[in-house]
Amino acid sequence: MKDGLNKIKAFIRSNWLFISLFVFIIVITTVKLPYDVEMPGGTIDLGNRVYVDGKKTNIDGTFNMAYVSVVEGSIPYIVMGAILPDWEVVPQSDMKYDNETSEQALKRDKLYLEQSIDYATVTAMAAANIPYKINSIENNITYISDEARTDLEYGDKILTINGQVLTDFNLISDLIQKVKVGDTIKFDVLRNGKKVGAKAKVYEEKDRHYIGVQVITTLDYTSDVNVKIETKAAESGPSGGMMMALMVYNALTKQDLTKGRTIVGTGTINLDGKVGEIGGVKYKLMGAVDADADVFLVPKDNYKEAVKAKKEKGYDIEIVKVDTLQDAIDYLED
Repeated sequence: MKDGLNKIKAFIRSNWLFISLFVFIIVITTVKLPYDVEMPGGTIDLGNRVYVDGKKTNIDGTFNMAYVSVVEGSIPYIVMGAILPDWEVVPQSDMKYDNETSEQALKRDKLYLEQSIDYATVTAMAAANIPYKINSIENNITYISDEARTDLEYGDKILTINGQVLTDFNLISDLIQKVKVGDTIKFDVLRNGKKVGAKAKVYEEKDRHYIGVQVITTLDYTSDVNVKIETKAAESGPSGGMMMALMVYNALTKQDLTKGRTIVGTGTINLDGKVGEIGGVKYKLMGAVDADADVFLVPKDNYKEAVKAKKEKGYDIEIVKVDTLQDAIDYLED
């Protein structure tokens, strides 16, 4: 046994440089720091994701969602992110709210994706004059701020607010604006499978009224037309809503708005068809350019940033500003 131990010691002494290098490589590639690295993304062809009555839609061009590539902050990625001009190191704390856990942030983003699929489907049906019925809504509380004065809890599902059943958080927000600062709003919520009452006091910040909670609304709806949008487990967030709505509308109306073009875009979608602002637009534009896109559809609030990135990089791509789903439809139909 002593001879074996001596052999091990001798091996370590004669190979200490190789062993140290091996350990160093393992450490720097496996240890994760509290940062993410954002870099140019790619595109997702929605022609392979959207089904109407079980069938794909045959079109000459493509509708594509743009995304940002994000990797966890291992030391090599962080170093490269600090050096490469098109990479950016972002603290993970910027990706979630104060006092929010990583698990809660991930669940929130998954719910946002579910919401965007629901909203994209019903707004496309409305634009295509396809009848549908919203059977029920689920308002999920996904965040409570430190400023909130409430006994609402994370995970509560709002059933009523001041006795009213509301189908969209935008409507809840409108109601809150009409309540005086300091007044209390009453809720019925579903908590752990039981209906309970809860309250929240209204406060003011930057001339707007708040109760300090974030709500994500998902829908249960039916229609004679069956629309299915497939996603992958790693995907999350609401920024593909507008492009999903556009692809569904194109399929429902049985036309080809692409006219053979590669259409890439980004933007959230509301129930009223409004297209909302997103993050990482310059990285999504890079992904569109890499995909040889003819057109990049971008929310109105991101338009200037996208045009600036196009000029700086000298990209040959048409950038189109859209404020609503109908804006995108009108542009592509013209």
